[in-house]
Amino acid sequence: MTAVNVVIVDSGCANVSSVFFALERLGATPQVSSVEATIRRASHVVLPGVGTAASFMAQMRRSGLVDCVRELVQPCLGICLGMHVMFEESEEGETAALGIFPGNVVRLPVKKGLTVPHMGWNRLEWTGSKSVLLEGIEHGAYVYFVHSYYAPLSDLALAKTHHGVDVTAIVARDSFYGCQFHPERSGAAGARILRNFLGLS
Repeated sequence: MTAVNVVIVDSGCANVSSVFFALERLGATPQVSSVEATIRRASHVVLPGVGTAASFMAQMRRSGLVDCVRELVQPCLGICLGMHVMFEESEEGETAALGIFPGNVVRLPVKKGLTVPHMGWNRLEWTGSKSVLLEGIEHGAYVYFVHSYYAPLSDLALAKTHHGVDVTAIVARDSFYGCQFHPERSGAAGARILRNFLGLS
């Protein structure tokens, strides 16, 4: 793998360390930062997140990173909550987000026999044109989800899964990508997605 300067944005949320170690296992030398200049110099940027959209965005505003992330031109990957805040708004606390992707994130429906939060392994189903991010990933590959909110399907979705409703599993626009699931916890399929991301330019 070509050497990359990958920066994990320190949003004050959990999950940073697991993403860090997953990238290290792929041969990268990631750094965690909330410094705008460091993030802008990165070749690849990751927005991880486990927590609430409101706390994530509050930290982004405190760090002065809202415009920084919106203006990135290098590959940027949002993971779980990091993907949620790439949309316009989240129902979780009625939080205004980054607006990179159109549409809002909403709560999973409460239905008999349906667990919320959704925790577990689900299959990926392709919905859009094949992306470099998905090279080497089989249709139907299992990946690991932990979430209570989701992005409804749109034309930007590359893959979906189903948990009571169709859930956007992977979304992409320009240099921005989002995974609802946790690639760092998704075995070989997740590792391949992260490797593919690091290979983007």
